[in-house]
Amino acid sequence: MPADRVRLRRAGIVLEIITLAWNVVGVVLLGFLAYRSASVALLGFGLDSLIEIGASTVVVWELVGADERRQRLGLRLIGIAFGLLAVYLLAQAVVALTSGHRATPLQGGIWWTALTAVAMFLLAFGKHRVGRALQDPVLLTEGKVTLVDGILAAAVLVGILLNALFGLWWADPVAGLVIVFYAVREAVHALRG
Repeated sequence: MPADRVRLRRAGIVLEIITLAWNVVGVVLLGFLAYRSASVALLGFGLDSLIEIGASTVVVWELVGADERRQRLGLRLIGIAFGLLAVYLLAQAVVALTSGHRATPLQGGIWWTALTAVAMFLLAFGKHRVGRALQDPVLLTEGKVTLVDGILAAAVLVGILLNALFGLWWADPVAGLVIVFYAVREAVHALRG
């Protein structure tokens, strides 16, 4: 294997390890914040972090021993993760909206989602560059999962801010709906390979 490919694979693995570490911290923090605030958006975002952990693990596995079979399986697993995320967010948002659920905005939720949006956009950019250079469809697809995570963080942030600043209780569950269409589209794309 040429030295450049080895360097790029290592860079991809480092990006995935950073993503894993960020999301492990995020799952714990978001679980606590979701419990304290009763926020559907923060709970959904925490579950999205679990999906991101799974997707990053798949990519590290694929990069360590890349072959066509692993790539197909990796794409399938990421596609399933996108689908599960879309179904969960849709269900949670509908339940919250129909029940009139009101979350309590917390400063911690605002800060964590803002930092996560920035971190995920930067990581997604790095994964896209490395994935393109390697021509690795699994890393490219997982980079889209990371991009979705950044978009979701931004949507959750907007929902929390609208609720905190203007008392718009419905903004919290609507924030969860922002990502559903994109997640479904990416699930179909990943499952088709």
